[in-house]
Amino acid sequence: MAKLAAYYQGNDNRKVSGGFRARPYKVKRKALGGGPPTNTRLGGVDRRLIERVTGGGFKIRLAEVSYANVYDKGSGTCRKAKILRIVESPANSDFAKRGIIVKGTIIETEVGRAVVTSRPGQDGVVNAVKI
Repeated sequence: MAKLAAYYQGNDNRKVSGGFRARPYKVKRKALGGGPPTNTRLGGVDRRLIERVTGGGFKIRLAEVSYANVYDKGSGTCRKAKILRIVESPANSDFAKRGIIVKGTIIETEVGRAVVTSRPGQDGVVNAVKI
């Protein structure tokens, strides 16, 4: 998957000590670039994107998901459970309406409510802990 646009993540506008904003002294480096957010959605199938990252490694991004690995603290067991709905998302209230899963999202599963502990757009999997 090719990146659609350049997302520069450097910090050229930081305030230097002395109270004035300095003129940019460097060129925007390719290593400081990023990409668009993955926005992992709740869907019918699991769909993953494989991207090459800086250094030659690969990052598996989760584009669409239907199941989560839910850990139960009480019994100490982990189980694969179907995600029924998204209850709320502390990161952004709009994410719950749009069906986007990020770290910290509270989801309703077959085994009960759980909070997402992994980063689906970075890790390629949804891990959650039962509440």
